[in-house]
Amino acid sequence: MMQPFLKKLLIAFSTISLLVYGTIYACSDGDWGWSFDSNFAPETFVDKSYSPLFLSTDFFYEIGYDTEHRTRFNSDNIKDWNTYLEGKIKEKELTFFLTDSSSADVADLMVYYKKEKPNKVSEKWNKKFKLSEAKIKDFFFFLNEAQIIETYSTQQYDSWNYDETVKPEVLSDSNWIKSLEKKYNDTKDPFLKNRYWFLVIKASFYSDRQVNGVTFFNQTEKTMPKNTLYYRALAYVAGIEYKQKHYAKSNYLYSQVFDKCSAMRVVSAYCFHPQEEKDWKQSLAMAKTNDEKAALWAIQGYYNDEEKAISEIYKLQPKSQHLDYLLTRLINNQENKIDRNFKDKSVLENKKSNKDSINKTTIDLVNKVAQSDKTTKPYLWNVAAAYLETLNGNFKQADKNFDKAESKMPKTPLAIAQVRLLRFVNNLSKIDQLNPENEKTILADLNWLYLELPKSTIENLRYENATAWSKNYLAALYRSQKNSVMNEVFNHNSSFYDSEQQLLDMKAFLSKENKTKIEKIGASIYEIKLADINYFQGVKATFENKIPEAIAFMKQAEGIQTTVFYGNPFLGNIKDCHDCDHQAPQKKKYSMLDFLTIIQKMQDNLAKKVDVYNSSLLLGNAFYNITHFGNGRLFYEGKIAGEGSTPDYFRDPIRDMIINSSLAKAYYAKAFQATKNNEQKAKTQYLLAKCERNDYYNKKYYSLNLSTWDIQDDQTNFIAWQGFKNLKENYSKTKYYKEIINECGYFKTYARK
Repeated sequence: MMQPFLKKLLIAFSTISLLVYGTIYACSDGDWGWSFDSNFAPETFVDKSYSPLFLSTDFFYEIGYDTEHRTRFNSDNIKDWNTYLEGKIKEKELTFFLTDSSSADVADLMVYYKKEKPNKVSEKWNKKFKLSEAKIKDFFFFLNEAQIIETYSTQQYDSWNYDETVKPEVLSDSNWIKSLEKKYNDTKDPFLKNRYWFLVIKASFYSDRQVNGVTFFNQTEKTMPKNTLYYRALAYVAGIEYKQKHYAKSNYLYSQVFDKCSAMRVVSAYCFHPQEEKDWKQSLAMAKTNDEKAALWAIQGYYNDEEKAISEIYKLQPKSQHLDYLLTRLINNQENKIDRNFKDKSVLENKKSNKDSINKTTIDLVNKVAQSDKTTKPYLWNVAAAYLETLNGNFKQADKNFDKAESKMPKTPLAIAQVRLLRFVNNLSKIDQLNPENEKTILADLNWLYLELPKSTIENLRYENATAWSKNYLAALYRSQKNSVMNEVFNHNSSFYDSEQQLLDMKAFLSKENKTKIEKIGASIYEIKLADINYFQGVKATFENKIPEAIAFMKQAEGIQTTVFYGNPFLGNIKDCHDCDHQAPQKKKYSMLDFLTIIQKMQDNLAKKVDVYNSSLLLGNAFYNITHFGNGRLFYEGKIAGEGSTPDYFRDPIRDMIINSSLAKAYYAKAFQATKNNEQKAKTQYLLAKCERNDYYNKKYYSLNLSTWDIQDDQTNFIAWQGFKNLKENYSKTKYYKEIINECGYFKTYARK
């Protein structure tokens, strides 16, 4: 998270949407999410009420935007009223009146009560409960007042609108608010009195005389129980103080809400914002107890320096639960400093980079607190200290800290998995050179991490980063030991297969039966399988016109050989339009193996000089269509060759292979030699011209590895390919020539010159 940006965002939000009270929007950076960059899950030991404040790629953790400002207290409200009414209104009906669109019913019930004359609504509800019951009557009179305020508190106000002339409607009937005060004063029932008290403050907040709400609160708050309603009211008072530019007082009050009302932590943290350093110091000066000071530091630490906040809170109140969430932010921020570009580093370089990234003051502070055992969750601090020692290269001390944590921590599935994960990182980090002995220390965890965890139901465990890191770490170990196959297994790079020897070595490895345990794990997670390699070899053999070999490889490409071409790979159309060919009706669909088998049959015909023209033409079409320019690109795409819509998506050897039309050109030339009439001659000349065109573009663009964005317009409208010249000079009277004129604007331009 970028703190300067957050500061600016809060300034804007504070001025335009503070009184909207809780509509919190996210500022995600659009990456894969924090869980992919971290091994340390805050959810393991920290109370759920802090989860919106965990470090994340979102403004508030797991919240795209906070819609709970309208529903946050619904369940508690229903429960409280249900207790008060002694179950005389069923929960279903109670839920309707307290959370649904019940204002019309309530209005009709108020007419019934005031006129003492039944109406349709009163008759409907009287069948479900007794409207004459005193508590039920009190409930509806209160609800009527509460719903009036809701018309102001639930306005659909766009907090992104920076036009300050657009304001929400405010409550301007001061006499009505005074009537609420009277009901508060007159009511003897503690439950109702508490709620009318809250309504007065809430109504004042949405009125044009907000200061009256502060006065009322200050005069009466000592008589109220310190329940959720009290802290909700206190948050409204804090909001009013902010609008009065009493920033220090506002922040001080919000910190109390943060401290005492877990349901409002996200709201109070969002609204907390010292404008200047002096405001912060004044807020601290207002704090009467160490708990209050600790609460202020707890929110300040969210926006600024977690390490400083932890240090101050620890001195004031080591048992403060706020320390825990700040610790997780501190650890996650330390993780964020680690260089994740590990693929080309040695293990020693990786360890040094990690060690250099971690603040020594952070390690010292966390160790100090962990060793003291004074916090409410010492096991959390021991786990954090152990993880920092791992990153610091102090693996033995990390083990000791893990042992201490495991002896006292709660044995939840997440806690057990979290410590196991971090222990694994520590154990693997101990290894500088693999051997049969130290392999044994990580085998079970590798199997667990790679094969079991992806199928598990453990929520919030962050194992993706450890998975990627460990693969790179193992690859680096194998790379240092000159084991290119195992390096590739744990760090896949498709260019590995551009070496024929490496390809054969990998096939031998995947085929061997007596693999070691770590080799079995590697083979099981390796994304390339024997079928993929055989398919790749079959494709290469096809482009080299080694069809018997290609067929043999393709037969071993189980699961891929039956893949079907989208279009007919033996078509030779005037226009190259693979989408058109894919959508065209097809009497027969050809699999990859079918394709090669038919090519073999036609090549046999050529060898026997049987149907030479048609066989040559179809072979030319087949080899043309499997290039980038044809309708059968699917043929060369795969896990090893790659895939993409343009040649520049592919690495050099593959790009050179798929743009090469020489085989097609050779078979079209054979077809021309075997032609029996001008129609056939015209067709083969045009198809040869397409190959000439491809060669031109290959040399001009693709062989230079230029992307489409790098291609400069050379103002070339057309080039007179030799095939075009032959067509115009010798076959202009043919039917096929006219078809070309109708379909190919390029040739039409040339022909009319």
